[in-house]
Amino acid sequence: MSESTVQKQTGLQGLSTAILLPSVSLFGEASELYADEVGPLTSVVGIGLFQRTVLTLQRAGIRQLMVLVGPEEDQLKQALGKGPRLTIPVRWMPIREFPLDDPRTWEALAAEVPGFCLLSGVQGVFASALIESLRHEVQEGQVIVVARSDNERDRRPRRSTVRMKVQAGRLCSITSRQDDSALVAADLVVFPASFMSAAGQADVETGVAPIRRWLERAAVDGHVRVLTTEGNKSHWYQDVRDLADVRAAELKLYNSLKGEFEGFVDRFFNRKVSRWFTRIFLAIGLSPNVITILAALIGLVAAAGFGIGTYSAGIAAALLFQLSAVIDCCDGEVARLTFTESPFGAWLDIAMDNVVHMAIFAGIAVGSYLHMAGSAGAWVPLALGSAAVLGNGLSFLLVTRAQKIKSASEWKTPVQAAWSDFMLKNVASRDFSVIVLIFAAIGKLDWFLWMAAIGSMVFSLLMLWVIRPSATTRA
Repeated sequence: MSESTVQKQTGLQGLSTAILLPSVSLFGEASELYADEVGPLTSVVGIGLFQRTVLTLQRAGIRQLMVLVGPEEDQLKQALGKGPRLTIPVRWMPIREFPLDDPRTWEALAAEVPGFCLLSGVQGVFASALIESLRHEVQEGQVIVVARSDNERDRRPRRSTVRMKVQAGRLCSITSRQDDSALVAADLVVFPASFMSAAGQADVETGVAPIRRWLERAAVDGHVRVLTTEGNKSHWYQDVRDLADVRAAELKLYNSLKGEFEGFVDRFFNRKVSRWFTRIFLAIGLSPNVITILAALIGLVAAAGFGIGTYSAGIAAALLFQLSAVIDCCDGEVARLTFTESPFGAWLDIAMDNVVHMAIFAGIAVGSYLHMAGSAGAWVPLALGSAAVLGNGLSFLLVTRAQKIKSASEWKTPVQAAWSDFMLKNVASRDFSVIVLIFAAIGKLDWFLWMAAIGSMVFSLLMLWVIRPSATTRA
């Protein structure tokens, strides 16, 4: 039984297949237009364009790939064999055996596609959310083409772009002439398999894919919908045709980074500073888990500094704790940029965060006790520190349980799921590192212990209230 037959029988439906054209542009643009032209192996944030395209499609839910490849087949196979693990099947189809201008090639490909097929070049970097949107937007008998706005780089001499006139979300016509009102076609088009098979006969140049002719023919009947990347920051797309485009693509990748749980300080300070450390960690090749451990070690040193109990030590420890919070952003950033996310890495990140937080509470408690040694209330910081550590430990266990319930889609009611997401996104963040710094600056770290003790206990009780019904049902 062939691989494609097995996949069809396992229920692959909708948009689950992609055909890549790494050797040519999707719309037949000639090669070697630019002195510093890039290729499918050109590195963008440490990963080649071809490999990044494949891994982005895999992350977005594509379950099988077919590659119409030219003479660089061996190099591309070697590139895929390195780095992050590829978990979806890839079928290599040499262009010399499957010519792009031969209708039989597309009829054979259509026979292998269950439902819809994404055709993509590798001359761009795009968000996985864009592909996920395409997968949700497919409709029977409809073609979808991704478009972006025109810009100054598209107007450079020798820069060949396909512009589209769009009305009410439908493609009206295609042109290569500059027009301020036109959108520029990206190398991402979704076709129903039946359309690919029926539209095989098209008058195209030798060696050129018939994609443009197909779109022109389908547009006449109003069957081409246009999904624009404008107005939705998560649906970004960046052409990569020369070295200037590489820099622009890397900037978009860095700007797209965002953690699942972020507070105000994370969003407007930690993330902006962490990008510089992320670049350094990528350059020296540190893995996300190593970065997690590094951030934890800095946090533990900060906790020891708080334990000294002097004002200057408290300031230095608070600054180290803030540095730990910044570096703690980098492990997720590196993982997302290099496709090295893992369940263990996510758990390790949360576990180390909580270890550091409990150590910080304990360190501040010890330092405050030493500062107040000999007074009648010297025991209060130790009691508050113990309560904060206990509350943080309970919160960690309950948050872990909530994430398990979420991953298994076992929330008893939508209200519980919404409350859990709200608490994790708005309460369980790194923002309190700045609060620690403020209290250290005014010499009142013992006041912070009251907030930490009360806050951690209240948070754990609220989480227990939120997950108890679902946890009981799950058990």
